[in-house]
Amino acid sequence: MRDPRDVIVQPVITEKSARAIEESNVYTFVVSKAANKIEIGHAVEKLWDVKVTDVRTMVYAGKARRAMMGRMSRNRNIGRRPSFKKAMVTLAEGDHIEFYEVG
Repeated sequence: MRDPRDVIVQPVITEKSARAIEESNVYTFVVSKAANKIEIGHAVEKLWDVKVTDVRTMVYAGKARRAMMGRMSRNRNIGRRPSFKKAMVTLAEGDHIEFYEVG
């Protein structure tokens, strides 16, 4: 089994994820592409000492983007954003994770 810090890459802190935390106790993380739902659940339980009830995953493909835009750019380098895997983890009632310590 992999180290939990290799499975969980970073938390996703957006307005939508903050609303999901408040309303339904669902936390969102960027995870390793090779991680499965069982590994993600065990990693969250081990890192934050909480009880995981559900894990949902989704894979986002990298989008093409232009590196230089404008009239004067003759060499238009086309690049790609990286693809990533995201997991939405539902915790048991009463459990929570502190991402930022206040004070």
